[in-house]
Amino acid sequence: MSDPLSLAYAPAAEGFETLGLLPRMANRHGLVAGATGTGKTVTLRVMAEAFSRLGVPVFMADVKGDLSGLAQPGAPSAKLSERLAMLKLGDLAFEATPVVFWDLFGEQGHPVRTTVSDMGPLLLGRLLNLNETQAGVLSLVFRVADDQGLLLLDLKDLRAMLTHVAEHASELKATYGNVSAASVGAIQRSLLALEDQGGDRFFGEPALNLDDLLQTDAQGRGIVNLLAADRLMQSPKVYATFLLWLLSELFEQLPEVGDPEKPRLVFFFDEAHLVFEDAPEALLDKIEQVVRLVRSKGVGVYFCSQNPLDIPEKVLGQLGNRVQHALRAFTPRDQKAVRAAAETFRSNPELDVATVITELGVGEALVSFLDAKGTPGIVRRAWIAPPQSQFPPLDATQRRQVMAASPIRGIYDETVDRESAFELLKARAEARTPQEPETPRPPKEPARRTDSTLESLGKSIARAAGSTLGRALVRGVLGSIFGGSKRKSIF
Repeated sequence: MSDPLSLAYAPAAEGFETLGLLPRMANRHGLVAGATGTGKTVTLRVMAEAFSRLGVPVFMADVKGDLSGLAQPGAPSAKLSERLAMLKLGDLAFEATPVVFWDLFGEQGHPVRTTVSDMGPLLLGRLLNLNETQAGVLSLVFRVADDQGLLLLDLKDLRAMLTHVAEHASELKATYGNVSAASVGAIQRSLLALEDQGGDRFFGEPALNLDDLLQTDAQGRGIVNLLAADRLMQSPKVYATFLLWLLSELFEQLPEVGDPEKPRLVFFFDEAHLVFEDAPEALLDKIEQVVRLVRSKGVGVYFCSQNPLDIPEKVLGQLGNRVQHALRAFTPRDQKAVRAAAETFRSNPELDVATVITELGVGEALVSFLDAKGTPGIVRRAWIAPPQSQFPPLDATQRRQVMAASPIRGIYDETVDRESAFELLKARAEARTPQEPETPRPPKEPARRTDSTLESLGKSIARAAGSTLGRALVRGVLGSIFGGSKRKSIF
C-alpha cells in the first residue's frame, strides 16, 4: 500500500502532525475552496507535485498562468525558509515536476482538438448558447449526418450539414420532422460567434488521444498535463465545456478498475463555478452521475472554487477530501457560504469551524481527508506543505525548451483535414444534374496512414466510422451511463 501524500501540517502537542491523503482514497474526489489570495493555487501545486511523485498523471488548467513553474525546481527564499523553520521541516528538496503543456489555441502548448461528432449535440448546443428549439434542430442535423454516413469533424462540416438540411427541409420533413429556417440561421450565427472567440480551433484532427494524458516519465513520475487557460478564460463557456467534455470522455473510454491502490489520473476542475452556471437541470444530473461513476474508472476529480456554494449539493456531497482556505463574510451570501462550508466538515470539538474559516491566514486551511474506511476525518486547522517547484511562471524560452522535450512533440502540432461532410456534400452538389435526385453516398474510406503525425487519427477514425448501410456514426456525450452501448448518447 502506498504511503499517504503529505499535504499539510497541523499543530500538535509536540510540534506539528502530518496530514496525509491516502492514495487509495484519492479517487473519492475532493474540493479545494477559498477566497482569492488565500493560497488555493499553491495547494493545487502541492497536490500535483505529490501525485506526480506517486506516479499518478494529473490534468489541470493554468487559469492565471502561474503554474508553469512546476516544470522547474524551486529555489530558497526568505519567506520559504521562515515557513520551513516554523514547521520544523529542515531543508526542502527542490525538484521539477514532469510537465506537458497543452493549449486550445496551440500557442503556449500542444493543440487540443476533438471532432464535432465526438462533442455531440448536447454539449455543443450549450457551447453555442442555443435555446430548446435550436438545440432540437441541431440534434436533428446530427441524426441526418449519422443516417447519411457523413462525418462531422470540424465546424465547416457542421456548417455544410446545416445548409444541406435547410435546403432539403421539405424532403426530410416526413422522416425527421420540421426544420426551422430561423433556427438554422441562428445556429449558423452562433457558429460565427464561436469562431470569433477562437473556438473553431478546438474542432478537427488529429483529435486528442486520452492515452497521452496518462503517461509517466522515465523515473515513473506522473506527467502533469497543464492546459494554458489564461486566454481561454476570456471565453468561459468554451473553457467549461471543454473540461466537461474531457471528463465525459474519460468516463466513456477508460475501463472499470474499481478502487485501485492509487488513481489512474487526477483531474483538477479549476473555476468550477463556470461549469454549473446556467446549466439546465438535465445536464446537472448527468454531471452528477459522471462524477459519481468515474471513480470506478480510477479517476479522482477535484473541484476548485472560491465558494463551496458554487458546487451543487448533489456534486458537493461526493467530494470526500476537503481543503478549505479562508472565506470572507462581508455580505449575507458570504456568511451563508461560511456556515455551509463549516457544516460540511466532520466536527472537531476543539475547533469553532465557522469562526476559524474567516481567520485563516494565507497558506492555512481547514483540512479533512478520508480515512482507510472512507470516513471523513475530523477537520483540522493546518498549514499547507511548501511546494518543491519554482514559484514564478516559466519565461517563453523555458516553455519552448519544455515543449521541445515533450513526449508528444509532433503528434498534434499540424492539423489534418481529411474527407468528411464538407467535401462529400460539395462533391455531391458538383456531380448532380438538375434531373438527378440526390442519393446518400457512403463516406470514402481514408487512405492508410503510416507516419507518426497521422497515426493519431486512428482514434477518430475508429470512433467515427459510418455508412448508409446502418452503421451510425459513433460519439460520446456523457454516454453509456445507463449501461447502453459504449458510445450511445443518453440524451
